[in-house]
Amino acid sequence: MPTGAAALLAALLAFSGLEQTLRVVPLPRDGEVLVSFQLAQTLTPELRTAIASGLTISFVYKVDLRRTSAIWVDRTIASSVVTATIKYDNLTRRYHLTRMLDGSTDIAETTDREEAAWAWVTQQFERIPLFRRVPLESNAEYYVRVRAHTSPLRGSFVWPWQGDDVVGLAKFTFLR
Repeated sequence: MPTGAAALLAALLAFSGLEQTLRVVPLPRDGEVLVSFQLAQTLTPELRTAIASGLTISFVYKVDLRRTSAIWVDRTIASSVVTATIKYDNLTRRYHLTRMLDGSTDIAETTDREEAAWAWVTQQFERIPLFRRVPLESNAEYYVRVRAHTSPLRGSFVWPWQGDDVVGLAKFTFLR
């Protein structure tokens, strides 16, 4: 590969958001699967500007519980959507934060600290009971996949990623 093409490829990979990671931890317990996840993403100047403008920014996490298959396509057992929103009020200088599970409001808070607001949309997802009364087979392999994107997807500023480019998963064996 020519040196110029290698430099271009390296620049594209660096810009594409591959430095972002989505850590996922499933915990099967008492007939349900609790899911914890964190998005390791720094607050970019573009996102900071969008948030400071008062625009509501949503981080949408699509969570799938899947069963691995050796001979066929992996099967989706259950799906859930977790949406964390942040909206800055320029008059009160406070961040309004909301977390929704499958379209229903789970938690709503306010803060005046940017760091706390950023952690709300990227890191504060601990042991969320997303999959209740899901029939899991003993000694079977499963995994939880989390795909993330921001909304709105388009604007006059550059988002840190496009579509569902940030994906994390974690496997587990269900033991009874």
